[in-house]
Amino acid sequence: MSEQQKRYTLPEDQIPRQWFNIAAVMPTKPLPPLNPKTKQPMTAEDLYPIFAEELARQELNVSDAWIDIPEPVRNIYKSYRSTPLVRAYGLEKALGTPAHIYFKNESVSPVGSHKLNSALAQAYYCKQQGVTNVTTETGAGQWGCALAYAASIFGLEAAVYQVKISYNQKPYRRAIMQTFGAQVTASPSMSTRAGKDILTRDPNNQGSLGTAISEAVELAMTTPNCKYTLGSVLSHVTLHQTVIGLEAEKQMEMAGEYPDVVIACFGGGSNFGGIAFPFMRHNIQDGKKTRFVAAEPTSCPKLTHGVFQYDFGDVAGYTPLLPMFTLGHNFMPANIHAGGLRYHGAGVIVSQLLKDKLMEGADIPQLESFKAGLLFARTEGIIPAPESCHAIAAAIREANRCKQEGKEEVLLFNLSGHGLIDMSAYDQYLSGSLQDYIVSDEEIKNNLDQIEKII
Repeated sequence: MSEQQKRYTLPEDQIPRQWFNIAAVMPTKPLPPLNPKTKQPMTAEDLYPIFAEELARQELNVSDAWIDIPEPVRNIYKSYRSTPLVRAYGLEKALGTPAHIYFKNESVSPVGSHKLNSALAQAYYCKQQGVTNVTTETGAGQWGCALAYAASIFGLEAAVYQVKISYNQKPYRRAIMQTFGAQVTASPSMSTRAGKDILTRDPNNQGSLGTAISEAVELAMTTPNCKYTLGSVLSHVTLHQTVIGLEAEKQMEMAGEYPDVVIACFGGGSNFGGIAFPFMRHNIQDGKKTRFVAAEPTSCPKLTHGVFQYDFGDVAGYTPLLPMFTLGHNFMPANIHAGGLRYHGAGVIVSQLLKDKLMEGADIPQLESFKAGLLFARTEGIIPAPESCHAIAAAIREANRCKQEGKEEVLLFNLSGHGLIDMSAYDQYLSGSLQDYIVSDEEIKNNLDQIEKII
């Protein structure tokens, strides 16, 4: 086998048996979520009406570094894990960089993205509790597809609110969800109080993840034996995604290298945390000096231009108040094709790590991200999801830096999903009809001024 074809995979018995909880080893613990009515720290019991009880406990767990993966979940993981770690020789050659570029290929899952790692866990815990129905929101549709598939495996009914712009831009993701038996509704809709309020104010509203979350939470709270599930942002979701980084650790050992820079695209934080947190523990505990770069779109730059404060996770204010880097829960991002990255805030763990300078953010324009995705497709033979293109663009920036500085660094990024259902976006890029969206500091300030009175 040539180097160009080399892939690093793990035998079945080395697939992780536990997830890693970075909150247990963080130098500064994340601030607690607050009850929006009392402004007091929430307990796991406070979250039971919305989430499965075990997920609520995992969400607030800041003491246990390792949490067992249930054997039924791990058995399904085995159908597609370990996912390959690949040395991107073609990309390296095209860039003329001395850097060694590796990517973790999460696109090989049954639904084409990393989202299934948490969807299976959340569906399992709901089923164990006797829940019959689950609700969620989805942007680009990758999470919705993952939950629809996981719900079908565990015999649950799934209802998905998909951000309207993505519902229309990505009809095949909607069809995938429906194929697995999920009910899919464009958000905002007239089926919830939150949706009706938004459409009354703005009948042409194209939706946001914050809006879709409000609708999904409302449905969960008003439907018997139903729980809400979430594809990113919250700590228990990131916990489940650490299976990515834990595998990557072992695979990098097989390759005989260790990353100097770990990169992932950033919407709410689970994809980034999934690959970064297992390596970050060695910075915290062992003195390693790896850099961690979260790549977000310039149209929704909460890490690079947001403010750290308590804010709602949704537009209607149904969720707990979360300590996060935020653009404001009513922020309406541009209609970019990276729908999974159009979220106003960052998860509480990632926000604290950014505040403590244990990681950094990089904002990527839409055109730069698609240019990077095209180069990756032509050199590595995989068409990446628009979200993943941001990670590739950030990796290319780092590789070019290495070239300029003459440094042979090891770069690792997460290829969070393939773009085979996103070809309309590539078609628009190739035809020259896509454009960049850059949010002004004034726009961000005006939006944040509206939420300063929350706490």
